[in-house]
Amino acid sequence: DVKQSDVFEFTGQQIVEDVFKGYNGTIFVYGQTGSGKTYSMMGPNLAGLQGYCDDPDMKGIIPRVVEAIFNGVEEADENIEFTLKVSYVEIYMERIRDLL
Repeated sequence: DVKQSDVFEFTGQQIVEDVFKGYNGTIFVYGQTGSGKTYSMMGPNLAGLQGYCDDPDMKGIIPRVVEAIFNGVEEADENIEFTLKVSYVEIYMERIRDLL
């Protein structure tokens, strides 16, 4: 059993830190259908939340990354201007689908 926060700390935290140093960041998730990729990235699909979970123990990598980025922007010097660009795509059967 691995906690969602541990997954983020192992995979996402360093990427967020590097983004604030000017690097692009990518998290690529690969695996068999039903292996838990969506759960790891988003958290559980709770009724009424349309795929977003804000439970601090269960939310996935994406909500944690977004939260960390916006916290970093908010804490930064007010004279720094940020441009954030996000892509969220699925590659399935050699077809790319934009999930945003």
